[in-house]
Amino acid sequence: MNEQLSVLGDLWNQMSTPTEPLGQLQLAVLAGVVVALIVFQPTWVLLRGVITIVHEGAHAFAALISGRKLNSITLHSDTSGLTVSRGKPRGFGMILTAFAGYVGPTVLGLAAAWVVSKGYTLAWVWAFVVILVLMLFKIRNLFGAWSLVATGVLVGAVAWFAPDPFRVYLAYSLVVLFLLGAPRPVFELIRQRRSGRARTSDADALARITWLPAGVWLFLFLVVTLGGIVVGYLILW
Repeated sequence: MNEQLSVLGDLWNQMSTPTEPLGQLQLAVLAGVVVALIVFQPTWVLLRGVITIVHEGAHAFAALISGRKLNSITLHSDTSGLTVSRGKPRGFGMILTAFAGYVGPTVLGLAAAWVVSKGYTLAWVWAFVVILVLMLFKIRNLFGAWSLVATGVLVGAVAWFAPDPFRVYLAYSLVVLFLLGAPRPVFELIRQRRSGRARTSDADALARITWLPAGVWLFLFLVVTLGGIVVGYLILW
């Protein structure tokens, strides 16, 4: 018992002790590496899965805070996902839930950027692991559960065993990934809709429950995700 309390105490001390932020050159190099991984299709497929986790988690969180009942979360091997909630088919709660998905990585990235800018890099990393664990309670397919566990174990292992510099880079990498990676799924959705596909997307769902067409919602997705990069840059720089 004393040993467990000691471990928890050490973890708390690590999370509550600010670390040195990355320098401008280090941050620029890290951002360049993340951009390359996002642009390169084979690595993007893997990173897209992490973005989808946050996308569906944002749907789930928005449903809960707006008073809807969260039924299930599903993650698929093609990097798509589905979050099902129950409540009024129209109104603020449904609009917020549908809108939250594509902007979720940006919102999380900005919140994490603020935490990281204060030096609490390890606190942010463990907070992300907690998010993954909470999502496990509502996951409803094997691949989705495997995705959450694999991501959580990988991030948690680095946070637990790696030296401090690696932890700092991990924290910043997650922030940069969410901020820089958020716009690409929006651009992919725009391209799919132009080719006549993806007519059941979040933008189309929003168009059905509001007076705004799907194109307007796509534009708003882009404004938030691209604007998030600028705001995140200002926070971290």
